Amino acid sequence: MNGITSIREPARDTPVLTECDVLVVGGGPAGCAAVVSAARLGADTILMERYGFLGGMSTGGLVIWIDRMTDWSGRRVIAGFADDLLDRIPREGLLGPPEEIWGSRDPKLTEYWRCRAGTFHDTVTWSPTIDPEMLKNASFDIVEECGVRLVLHAWAAAVIRSEASVQGIVFESKSGRQAVLAKTVIDATGDGDVFALAGESFETDIDKQGQHHRMNVAFLCAGVNAERYFQFQRTHRTEWDRIMLRAAQMDLESIPQPTPREGVFLFMGPRLAGYNCLDVRDLTAVEIESRRRNNRLIDFFRRCLPGFEKAWLMQTAPQVGVRHSRRLRGVQKMTVEAWTAGERYDDEIGVSPAPGPEYPNVSIPLNCLVAPGHGNLLAAGRNLSCDAKTHNFMREIPNCWVLGQGAGTAAAVAVNAGRTVDQVDRAEVRRQLINQGVFLQD
Repeated sequence: MNGITSIREPARDTPVLTECDVLVVGGGPAGCAAVVSAARLGADTILMERYGFLGGMSTGGLVIWIDRMTDWSGRRVIAGFADDLLDRIPREGLLGPPEEIWGSRDPKLTEYWRCRAGTFHDTVTWSPTIDPEMLKNASFDIVEECGVRLVLHAWAAAVIRSEASVQGIVFESKSGRQAVLAKTVIDATGDGDVFALAGESFETDIDKQGQHHRMNVAFLCAGVNAERYFQFQRTHRTEWDRIMLRAAQMDLESIPQPTPREGVFLFMGPRLAGYNCLDVRDLTAVEIESRRRNNRLIDFFRRCLPGFEKAWLMQTAPQVGVRHSRRLRGVQKMTVEAWTAGERYDDEIGVSPAPGPEYPNVSIPLNCLVAPGHGNLLAAGRNLSCDAKTHNFMREIPNCWVLGQGAGTAAAVAVNAGRTVDQVDRAEVRRQLINQGVFLQD
């Protein structure tokens, strides 16, 4: 080649597609919760999404097993938007224990639901597994009912900003390069694309003891004799452990998880380390290597795992599984020291179940979503302001629903009052969240 490392693009006039009160960039769990919450409070809202469906990792990433929504007493603390969304899923599209046994420690119940990803620390939890296509449809339904304007197949490319505020987004699509102007912008990209483009500071350090820095392409496997598999897992636990260990030694570690569909199991792995989801070359490598390992895993289980003799690859996720990238350096930072000590915040917008029964429920402050350099810019979802250990559980789908609802509500309250989010009335935000069914601590 000729050694050229950069080119200069000519200046251009970019057409403005439209304007709105609240622009949410990213239609994953946090983005959907944010835009619906803002719209329900009367804000003129737009949701911009790079794919042709909504739900993000919970649908396109096939993260259809939704982690704990109850605390260790069995009380549902992930509520509000999450209730509304999941209530729209037909019963045949959802696998999870009935409400009357949430929090149970009965050995028979915990053993049954352990095989179905509903038992943790010997406690039955509300951790449903959901049909991804039904979740996509429910997401579209709830967004459109609120009058949200959708812009799909669109990718944020630049931020329009002044010294202290974000005025909108420039995006690319099949229609070319266009702009949307907004009074408030919510970054729900998961990777902090918007606040990074705006020049906000962020962190990327990882907890090396966890798995949240790993990537993969999840997949669904059909043709499984579920009862044969469950019986083997329950009655031959030592042999089951040996098979799982052997798979891990072959770099194929991934536990089969049942879905609502008969004979269909979910695999959220094998997980790959050492890749950067912000590098297009790494993303390409993960897509290719994941699929190679997925096929090797199915072949291995066909030979070694009872119930999988006739298993076949049904679907690979259209969206690569990313757990971690940028985290905003927000006005406030959630830390492991604070939540293990049970600290509560005056600007609490939601509550997360604690990672283990030895800890209290975790208070989530609005300020962990507020960008310090731009008063009308919020981050919602896994790109919140927190330390690496806290990110291990705050990145999960239920917490993203909570973070999105808090961000969208704050944005609408601010717009309705003619303020920026950094100046919003925190008490009014909490009042509106309670009205929406969000669980908050006294």
